[in-house]
Formats: sequence, structure tokens, C-alpha cells
Amino acid sequence: MRKVFNLFAVLCCVAVAVAVACDAPQGKLENMGTAPFAELIKDTAVVLLDVRTPEEFAAGHIEGALNIDVKDSLFISNVQAQIAPGSKVAVYCRSGRRSLTAAGQMVEKGYDVVNLEGGFLAWEEAQK
Repeated sequence: MRKVFNLFAVLCCVAVAVAVACDAPQGKLENMGTAPFAELIKDTAVVLLDVRTPEEFAAGHIEGALNIDVKDSLFISNVQAQIAPGSKVAVYCRSGRRSLTAAGQMVEKGYDVVNLEGGFLAWEEAQK
């Protein structure tokens, strides 16, 4: 009888875990090169997000970008305060690494995210 009760308890825990996972908002992530990224950000419904430091942003950024530093401990809170839930977000950093970190956090919160492959370095190179 005890084994049946333990099995029942385990099954209940699994059911709760599955239900919680299914209820969690999940966005999607896509990586994109500079040319399609440039086309994407022409859409005014897409939020362009630079996740570099304010100093990097001040030194140069893609026109129209919002700056929220992914290294800030309040990054995801700042994103949620400034970008509507479920929004499509085009994100970039210097080389594409930090923006992937940021994208992962945003996808978990239900945002649809497009990451610029190669980051701002690739963007600048493509503008030459």
C-alpha cells in the first residue's frame, strides 16, 4: 500500500510540473544575418533592442534602438517594463554572444526574439 501511495505522489508531482511548464509563456528565437535583419527592423511593430552597455551604445548603435544592458541585474525586469509582453524583438550586442543570452531570457518570458548574427560588428561591416 505504501508503494502505491509513493507512486501516486510521484505521479501527482509530475502532473503538476507538466502543468506549470505548459502554462509558462514561451516565445521563440531566430538567428538572422544582417540583410534580413535590416528588412525586419523596417517594421515599426518590431522593437529594436541593443543589449550592450550604455557606453557602447553611446559610441554607436543602430538607429532607433532601445538600450537595455543585459549585464544589469534588473535586465529582464527592465525589458518587461519597457517592452510589451509578446512583442517581437530584434536584439543585438557587439558580437552576438550577449544578445543570445538576452534572447534566451526574453523567450522564457514569452517574447519572440530575432538575434542579429555577428552583432553590431557584422552590422557595421555590412554598411561599408
